[in-house]
Amino acid sequence: MPLQCRKALPRPRAPDPFLQSNPDQTRPRAGLSISDKEPVMADYFTHFSCLLDAGSPENAAKAMALFHRLRAEEADADEPAINGFDLVQQDGPGGAQLWIHDDDQGDVEGVINFVLRLAEELNLSGLWGFDFAHTCSRPRVEAFGGGAHVIDLGSRKSIGWISTHEWLNAVLNGEDVDAVEAVAG
Repeated sequence: MPLQCRKALPRPRAPDPFLQSNPDQTRPRAGLSISDKEPVMADYFTHFSCLLDAGSPENAAKAMALFHRLRAEEADADEPAINGFDLVQQDGPGGAQLWIHDDDQGDVEGVINFVLRLAEELNLSGLWGFDFAHTCSRPRVEAFGGGAHVIDLGSRKSIGWISTHEWLNAVLNGEDVDAVEAVAG
């Protein structure tokens, strides 16, 4: 007796929990909010937290005064150069360390501008750097990453930076992972 194939019956689908709790609504398409069926907007952030040694509590106090003066001078500017971060004298008035951190939406260029100005005002020397993270409130392609920046305080210039996004793209495009170097400033 020859084998006969029979047609498979369709499987019953499991009930959709969304539709069970919202029977009079249709399921929104991906990327749309349930309430207004418009695309859900994402918020993008840059975060960092680092220390800078001012050399002495007196220099740290001068740095705080400079920070507040520059902020006041730029209060009405359309694009202030010293923006997107907060400055705190670590360990209070007796501390020489300055804590530089984002104030919800960090500005890497603002930190660099301030540190270069501070190096000039306080005659700082040596290398200093910080790293930062790019994040997003929603899962978005290429919305996450970060980088690092190095400043030569004595020569008052940026000497290099690297972006994780650019490094990753270079490696994925066939460049040797160890050959990818930071960009000189």
